[in-house]
Amino acid sequence: MSPIGWYTRIWYGGIIMVKVTFTLDEETVMRLRRAASRLAKPQSQVVREAIRDYEARSDRLSDEERRRLLEVFDRVVPAIRPRPPSAVEAELREIRRARREGGKRRADKAGE
Repeated sequence: MSPIGWYTRIWYGGIIMVKVTFTLDEETVMRLRRAASRLAKPQSQVVREAIRDYEARSDRLSDEERRRLLEVFDRVVPAIRPRPPSAVEAELREIRRARREGGKRRADKAGE
C-alpha cells in the first residue's frame, strides 16, 4: 500500500493527484480565493505551492527560537572553564578508548 493510503486518486495533466477534504475558516478560504484569483491559478495549485513552501521552511528556526538559543549560548559559553589542550586530548583519548572497547569496564576500574 502506498504511504498515502487508500484515497481517491485523480489523473490530472499527467500527474496522479489525491483527492482530500479540509475544513477551513472563512478568512482562510477568502485568502485562498484572492490569491488564486490574483495569481490566475487554481485554488488547489495555490494550496500545493503554499504547502511546499511551508514544508521547506518548517525545519528552520523561527526568529524567536533563534533568539532564545542565542541567549542560552551567551549564558553558557562564559561558564565554560578553559582547559589546557593536554587535558582535552587526554579526555578525548579516554573517550576513544572506551568506544573501541564497547563500554566494557577495564579490570583495574571494575572494583571502584
